[in-house]
Amino acid sequence: MLDPVTALLVVDLQNAVVALPSAHPTTDVVRRAATLAGAFRERDLPVVLVQALGSAPGRTESPHRSAGGPPPEGAADLVAELTPQPGDHVITKRTWGAFHQTGLAELLHGLGVTQVVVVGIATTAGVESTARAAAEHGFHVTLAVDGMTDSSAEAHENSVTRIFPRLGETGTTDEVLALLAG
Repeated sequence: MLDPVTALLVVDLQNAVVALPSAHPTTDVVRRAATLAGAFRERDLPVVLVQALGSAPGRTESPHRSAGGPPPEGAADLVAELTPQPGDHVITKRTWGAFHQTGLAELLHGLGVTQVVVVGIATTAGVESTARAAAEHGFHVTLAVDGMTDSSAEAHENSVTRIFPRLGETGTTDEVLALLAG
């Protein structure tokens, strides 16, 4: 079921991210996200394109990706299939999740949104963090699980089967499209 004012959140589908090795073809993830974005736009429902720039402060055991120098020109740009359209909202984040210090919750509440559909990369980082925060902000959460991927098939499967059902509802892109049409 989708609420009357449901927003689509597309997480980190930018050139550098879709170029990383992944468990599922990123071309499929991008295609499905673009299809959902088109369907949301046709119904005048909010489309939020989330773009990662930088990272949160603090030490980790993982090497920083920037250790090899500055990213190539256009690496942070959203993929061409998701070029922002009039009425879309672009959110820039500096942490895994799209809600922390971005104004996203306020934007969505101001638009009357009560539910979000989340897609993007990576399932266990940006997507999961965004979905968790959406639930914490009181939104109904739907995850189009074929509209996301991760670097690890096992990690992706863990989020899809163990975490996401506890955060909201899961389904395929086609199932979300059917709910939009119905």
